[in-house]
Amino acid sequence: MTMEAIDAPKRKGGVLRLLKTLLFAVVLLGAGFGGGWFYFANPLSPAQDMLKLIDPEAAAPAEGDAAAHGEEGALHKVPKPVPEEELFQTSYFTFPDPITSNLRESRRFLQVEIGVSTQYDESVIKNVETHKLALQSDMLAVLSTFSEEDIAGPEGRGHLADALKEAINARLEKAEGFGGVEDVFFPSFVLQ
Repeated sequence: MTMEAIDAPKRKGGVLRLLKTLLFAVVLLGAGFGGGWFYFANPLSPAQDMLKLIDPEAAAPAEGDAAAHGEEGALHKVPKPVPEEELFQTSYFTFPDPITSNLRESRRFLQVEIGVSTQYDESVIKNVETHKLALQSDMLAVLSTFSEEDIAGPEGRGHLADALKEAINARLEKAEGFGGVEDVFFPSFVLQ
């Protein structure tokens, strides 16, 4: 027997194995496609589908639902009414550099980033940017009047934020005739 005679059955078996694998893949793809179509093509909810099986007339959408279902019975979004009240947009400004200050009667210091917000027009934020240097100096003076006990906990931070807001608005009223800063925030608050 020659080598070619021995290799011939192996080649035939390899081709048959390849054809079986391809056929199996086609069957799996067909089953996946059919299952997906069966699962996603049903426009009724499971409850409506069960009602359709029990009573075909009960599964039909009511007349009040006609706007939600559209002409072809497909579901469409129904827009919610928007309230007519006027809402104000809040503008924010964060001072670019953190402020570091010694605390009163302590060897520790506080480093904070400070942000402000307003619901007035953009002129308040513009005024804060214009007088940034003076405002940072005023905020540093306020920070140095607080002790560790004064800034402990959320309530202490709230008092610090209120004191900073008063100092910022006082400077803006002196420089521009109007404060307008409504809240002070601490994006970063480090006590060392």
